[in-house]
Amino acid sequence: MSITTTTHLNFRGDARAALELYQSVFGGDLSAVSYADAHSVQNPAEADQIMWGQVASADGFHVMAYDVPSSRAWEPGVAPFFVSVRGADADEIRRYWDRLADGSTVVVPLAPAPWAPLYGMMTDRFGVTWVLDVEVAWS
Repeated sequence: MSITTTTHLNFRGDARAALELYQSVFGGDLSAVSYADAHSVQNPAEADQIMWGQVASADGFHVMAYDVPSSRAWEPGVAPFFVSVRGADADEIRRYWDRLADGSTVVVPLAPAPWAPLYGMMTDRFGVTWVLDVEVAWS
Protein backbone atom coordinates (compact mmCIF):
# COMPACT_ATOMS: atom_id res chain seq x y z
CA MET A 1 0.00 0.00 0.00
CA SER A 2 1.07 3.57 -0.46
CA ILE A 3 0.16 6.82 1.25
CA THR A 4 0.69 10.46 0.40
CA THR A 5 1.26 13.54 2.51
CA THR A 6 -0.10 16.83 1.27
CA THR A 7 -0.16 20.37 2.56
CA HIS A 8 -3.73 21.13 3.62
CA LEU A 9 -4.38 24.89 3.77
CA ASN A 10 -7.01 26.43 6.04
CA PHE A 11 -9.14 29.43 5.09
CA ARG A 12 -12.34 31.11 6.23
CA GLY A 13 -14.53 31.49 3.17
CA ASP A 14 -11.68 31.83 0.64
CA ALA A 15 -10.76 28.21 -0.08
CA ARG A 16 -12.53 28.06 -3.45
CA ALA A 17 -10.87 31.28 -4.67
CA ALA A 18 -7.47 30.09 -3.42
CA LEU A 19 -7.83 26.73 -5.18
CA GLU A 20 -8.88 28.47 -8.40
CA LEU A 21 -5.78 30.67 -8.20
CA TYR A 22 -3.49 27.69 -7.57
CA GLN A 23 -5.06 25.83 -10.50
CA SER A 24 -4.50 28.85 -12.76
CA VAL A 25 -0.85 28.96 -11.70
CA PHE A 26 0.07 25.26 -11.60
CA GLY A 27 -2.60 23.67 -13.83
CA GLY A 28 -4.15 20.36 -12.97
CA ASP A 29 -7.57 19.31 -11.83
CA LEU A 30 -9.56 21.15 -9.20
CA SER A 31 -11.96 19.14 -7.04
CA ALA A 32 -14.15 20.85 -4.48
CA VAL A 33 -16.72 19.42 -2.09
CA SER A 34 -18.90 21.90 -0.24
CA TYR A 35 -20.33 21.32 3.21
CA ALA A 36 -23.71 20.87 1.47
CA ASP A 37 -22.25 18.28 -0.93
CA ALA A 38 -20.93 16.28 2.05
CA HIS A 39 -24.18 16.60 4.03
CA SER A 40 -22.21 18.27 6.82
CA VAL A 41 -23.75 21.75 7.05
CA GLN A 42 -23.47 23.25 10.53
CA ASN A 43 -24.29 26.84 9.53
CA PRO A 44 -26.59 27.36 6.52
CA ALA A 45 -24.65 30.51 5.56
CA GLU A 46 -21.57 28.30 5.04
CA ALA A 47 -23.26 25.51 3.05
CA ASP A 48 -21.45 26.42 -0.19
CA GLN A 49 -18.05 26.84 1.45
CA ILE A 50 -15.40 24.18 0.86
CA MET A 51 -15.26 21.26 3.28
CA TRP A 52 -12.60 19.56 1.17
CA GLY A 53 -10.88 20.70 -1.98
CA GLN A 54 -7.70 20.07 -3.89
CA VAL A 55 -5.70 20.92 -6.95
CA ALA A 56 -3.60 18.07 -8.32
CA SER A 57 -1.51 18.17 -11.48
CA ALA A 58 0.23 15.48 -13.48
CA ASP A 59 3.47 17.40 -12.81
CA GLY A 60 3.22 16.53 -9.12
CA PHE A 61 1.71 19.72 -7.68
CA HIS A 62 -0.84 18.84 -5.00
CA VAL A 63 -2.45 21.08 -2.41
CA MET A 64 -5.62 20.66 -0.39
CA ALA A 65 -7.76 23.36 1.21
CA TYR A 66 -10.89 23.92 3.23
CA ASP A 67 -12.94 26.65 4.87
CA VAL A 68 -12.75 26.47 8.65
CA PRO A 69 -16.36 26.57 9.86
CA SER A 70 -17.43 29.43 12.12
CA SER A 71 -18.01 26.91 14.92
CA ARG A 72 -14.20 26.54 15.19
CA ALA A 73 -11.82 29.25 16.25
CA TRP A 74 -9.59 30.48 13.46
CA GLU A 75 -7.08 33.29 13.14
CA PRO A 76 -5.19 33.89 9.89
CA GLY A 77 -1.61 32.76 10.40
CA VAL A 78 -2.51 30.55 13.39
CA ALA A 79 -2.77 26.88 12.36
CA PRO A 80 -2.78 27.88 8.67
CA PHE A 81 -2.22 24.30 7.51
CA PHE A 82 -2.67 20.63 8.37
CA VAL A 83 -0.59 17.70 7.20
CA SER A 84 -2.93 15.31 5.43
CA VAL A 85 -2.11 11.60 5.30
CA ARG A 86 -4.35 9.67 2.91
CA GLY A 87 -4.40 6.06 1.94
CA ALA A 88 -6.69 3.41 0.54
CA ASP A 89 -6.21 0.88 3.35
CA ALA A 90 -8.17 1.57 6.55
CA ASP A 91 -5.96 -0.73 8.64
CA GLU A 92 -2.85 1.12 7.53
CA ILE A 93 -4.42 4.49 8.39
CA ARG A 94 -5.42 3.13 11.82
CA ARG A 95 -1.82 1.97 12.45
CA TYR A 96 -0.46 5.44 11.63
CA TRP A 97 -3.15 7.02 13.82
CA ASP A 98 -2.30 4.77 16.77
CA ARG A 99 1.42 5.52 16.49
CA LEU A 100 0.93 9.27 16.08
CA ALA A 101 -1.56 9.47 18.97
CA ASP A 102 1.10 9.14 21.69
CA GLY A 103 1.19 12.54 23.37
CA SER A 104 -1.28 14.02 20.89
CA THR A 105 -4.58 15.80 21.46
CA VAL A 106 -7.41 14.27 19.46
CA VAL A 107 -9.47 16.95 17.72
CA VAL A 108 -11.77 14.57 15.81
CA PRO A 109 -11.66 10.86 16.73
CA LEU A 110 -10.74 8.46 13.92
CA ALA A 111 -14.09 7.09 12.75
CA PRO A 112 -16.35 6.84 9.71
CA ALA A 113 -17.53 10.23 8.42
CA PRO A 114 -20.24 11.19 5.91
CA TRP A 115 -17.52 12.04 3.36
CA ALA A 116 -14.95 9.28 4.03
CA PRO A 117 -14.90 5.68 5.25
CA LEU A 118 -12.45 6.77 7.98
CA TYR A 119 -11.41 10.27 9.08
CA GLY A 120 -9.68 11.76 12.11
CA MET A 121 -7.71 14.82 13.22
CA MET A 122 -5.17 15.27 16.00
CA THR A 123 -2.56 17.78 17.09
CA ASP A 124 0.72 16.14 18.00
CA ARG A 125 2.89 17.06 20.96
CA PHE A 126 4.85 19.44 18.72
CA GLY A 127 1.75 21.44 17.75
CA VAL A 128 1.37 20.00 14.23
CA THR A 129 -2.22 19.14 13.28
CA TRP A 130 -2.61 15.94 11.29
CA VAL A 131 -5.61 14.77 9.27
CA LEU A 132 -5.67 11.05 8.48
CA ASP A 133 -8.29 9.53 6.22
CA VAL A 134 -9.18 6.81 3.80
CA GLU A 135 -9.32 8.36 0.37
CA VAL A 136 -12.48 8.66 -1.69
CA ALA A 137 -12.61 9.64 -5.34
CA TRP A 138 -14.34 13.03 -5.75
CA SER A 139 -14.99 14.71 -9.03
